[in-house]
Amino acid sequence: MRICIVEDDLSVISILEDIVEREGLGTLCGDMEGGADLEQILALDPDIVLIDLLMPGKDGLQVVRELRERGSEARFIMISQVSAKEMIAKAYTAGVSFFIQKPINFIEVCNVIRTVSTQIENERALKAIRSVFASREAAPLPQQDRHERQRRRIKYILSQLGMAGEKGSRDIQEMCLYLIEEGQTASQIGVSTLCARLSESPRTMEQRARRAVEKGMSHIASLGVEDYNNELFHHYAARLFSFPEVRREMSYHQGKGAGGKVNLKIFLDGLLILIEEE
Repeated sequence: MRICIVEDDLSVISILEDIVEREGLGTLCGDMEGGADLEQILALDPDIVLIDLLMPGKDGLQVVRELRERGSEARFIMISQVSAKEMIAKAYTAGVSFFIQKPINFIEVCNVIRTVSTQIENERALKAIRSVFASREAAPLPQQDRHERQRRRIKYILSQLGMAGEKGSRDIQEMCLYLIEEGQTASQIGVSTLCARLSESPRTMEQRARRAVEKGMSHIASLGVEDYNNELFHHYAARLFSFPEVRREMSYHQGKGAGGKVNLKIFLDGLLILIEEE
């Protein structure tokens, strides 16, 4: 991943650069002290921008908005001492993916950058799958064999998520197999339309699937609470769920606030990618 750092404090830039290089989190493509040069950032075309909230001139939120308006597809990680909910909400609305709180914490920086990198890779893999669906050039396995392999793969993933016993797991299997056969993703077709094509009771099917995914996110969040470095947690948390929602679910498991909300489209599209990784 190409990483750019925009920060008002030179010492913070040095710390972040050291962490990125030492942990192999990506390639540093540029850094800016004391303010953001939009033209330079656009020219660098980074995958990830670590950006300070409070800077002279334009603040971090304004910079993110303007870069988004000018077509930047970078993921933005905001660095700030501010913890007010209103400011955090504005940041997410502007296009910020995550926050890193000052003073800089080594483990937090590593985990956040790795999570964002995984999300980027996930999106690129999804685009590749869409391309394969569109081209249909590769000679497929016999349909029955291919479906059986895919069904086994889905069952295995759902079992790792603690979802195998849920009624909605079978619905999720049928949704995924249908999407693969039709060469579409859940984002393209929409969950409601998908359920309407597969069931005479589409709303019931969608509710069963959603409850199963909620169970899966709860399971993954509990693993993260017990051990943030858990292998299954890192493999699935950012690939099948919105990570901020996983963080909310983790807080809920710790007795803080409401739980996270699942997005069935994100889950199904992420599952399509995992199926193809076998």
